This record gives sequence, C-alpha cells and structure tokens, in this order.
Amino acid sequence: MVERFAACPDHLHVQPPAGPTDVVVQLQEAEADEMWSFVAKKVNRPWIWIAMAAKTRQVIAFHVGDRSRESGAQLWAKVPEGYQQQAVFHTDLYEVSKGVIPPERPKAITQQAHKTSHSERVNNTLRQRVSRLTRETLSFSKKLAHHIGAIKYFICPYNLTRAAA
Repeated sequence: MVERFAACPDHLHVQPPAGPTDVVVQLQEAEADEMWSFVAKKVNRPWIWIAMAAKTRQVIAFHVGDRSRESGAQLWAKVPEGYQQQAVFHTDLYEVSKGVIPPERPKAITQQAHKTSHSERVNNTLRQRVSRLTRETLSFSKKLAHHIGAIKYFICPYNLTRAAA
C-alpha cells in the first residue's frame, strides 16, 4: 500500500482553471473546510483541510495537520495558482479560515447559506469510502504518512471521475 500511496501524483489530477484574463467570463468558486480524524489513538487528532472547486467538485488541495492558522496556510500554499488568483473561496465562519485566505478572496458565510455543502459532502464521502476515517472502526492508520497516503489514494481517482463528468 505504501508503494501505491507514493505513486499518487502531487497534483491530485486537478484540472486548473485557465490563466487570468482581462475579461472575467465566469466566476470561479471554491470551498474550503476541515474535518477531524485520528492516527494510532483517538487522542491524536489531525485535521484534514480540504479545498475544492465548486463547479467540478474536484478536490484541488488538501492538508493534514492541526487546526491552527499554520495548517490553514499550508493548505492555501497547496491550492493551484489559478484558483488562488481567480476563485472566490466560500468557508465556514471558523476564525482561522478568515486569516489564511487573502482578504480579497474569501467569502465567509453562515452554514444556512449552504455554500459549503459540497465540501461537507466530500467530507462525508471521505468518511464513507476511506475506512480509516470512520469513527467506530477497526482499520486505522498507525503512522501519519500512511494516513495522508490513504487520503491521497482516494482523492486522485475521485478527481479523475469528476473530470470526466
């Protein structure tokens, strides 16, 4: 499995938007959210930060870390440049999200607006399909590197199916 995890590309099979143009033809929208998981013991809870394109529903970046501003910044650094420059990011009202995404990009919204529903759906899909992320499970990661690899191993084919749709 470790070899399969390593074989997954860093670009996650994301199809980035076209480069910036003088005329904005279509507004790019993206969503960012986070969810908890655990490695080895339930006391050790890394957070999975996910950024996804709202239109294609592809996961454009993810980061596994704590729930701090530094982890949020590491997620932002992994977001493809086309999305960083063009997309409006919808987030929940978590304070860290406001400080990571540049002020001209975020659009913090309430849960009632349902602009993060796609990222919440991806979180649920991850929990359903990656058994290491379910709450009551016998299969769990003993090492953080394997945990990250299993998530990446799911996201790469998931993005390929989203690109074809």
